[in-house]
Amino acid sequence: MTPRESLIFALDVDNADDAENLVRLLAPEVGVFKVGLELFVAAGPEVVERVRRAGARAIFLDLKLHDIPATMRSAARAAAGLGVDLITCHADQAGIFADMDLGKARLLGVTVLTSLGPGELEAMGYPPELCDPQALVLKRASLALTAGCAGVVCSGHEANAVRNLLGPDALIVCPGIRPASGEAHDQKRVMTPERAVAAGASHIVVGRPIRTAADPVAAAQAMVSGIARGLAQRPPA
Repeated sequence: MTPRESLIFALDVDNADDAENLVRLLAPEVGVFKVGLELFVAAGPEVVERVRRAGARAIFLDLKLHDIPATMRSAARAAAGLGVDLITCHADQAGIFADMDLGKARLLGVTVLTSLGPGELEAMGYPPELCDPQALVLKRASLALTAGCAGVVCSGHEANAVRNLLGPDALIVCPGIRPASGEAHDQKRVMTPERAVAAGASHIVVGRPIRTAADPVAAAQAMVSGIARGLAQRPPA
C-alpha cells in the first residue's frame, strides 16, 4: 500500500451532506473513509452509497457489532451487501462470523477501545492480569485471528506486539492518532502517525485532527507524510 492508502479518515459528522463535502475535499489525500455509528444512525444505510459517489475509493463501516449471534450475523450480511470494504465487530465475538461469506468485505476485530486505560478496565471488573490494555488486546487479537478476521483494531501502543502475534499480512488499524502537538480529547492511548506505522500499523484512523483543522487538506497531507516516515523506519521484511 502507498502511504495515502493507509490513511483512514473518520466521517464523524451527523448528516450526509457534510460527509459528502468532506469526501469531495479529501478524496485525493485519503485512502479509506470511515462511516461510524453517528453518521450511520443519523443518515441511514444509503449514506454509504452517497459517500462512494462523492469519491471514496474504499469504505470502512465501523459499527463494532456486538449482540446475540443471530442479530450479528444478519447485520454483518446486510453490511456486506452495502459493498463496503471493512466491517468491525468486537473481537471476543468474532467467532460468530467464522463460517460466513462476506464477499469483498474484510472483518476486523475491535480489541480494546482507545478511550480505555487500566483504571477503566479495573472498574469494569477485569482481573488484574487483563487490566493492562496490551494484555487484553493480545488476548482478543488471538481470538480474532482464530476466527479468521483479516485483522484487528488496536491503539498504536499495542501495534508492535500485535504485529508480532498476527504476522506480516494482518491488517492492524490504529485509531487514537494525533499529531505530536495534538490534544488527546477523550482518548487515553494516543500516538503520532509516524510512531504507529513504524510499530506495525497497516492503517491509521484520523478524525478530529483533520476535520477541525484550519486547512483539512494540509492536515491530511501531513498525516500521509507521517505515515511515509513511519514506513521508512520499519526494518526490511
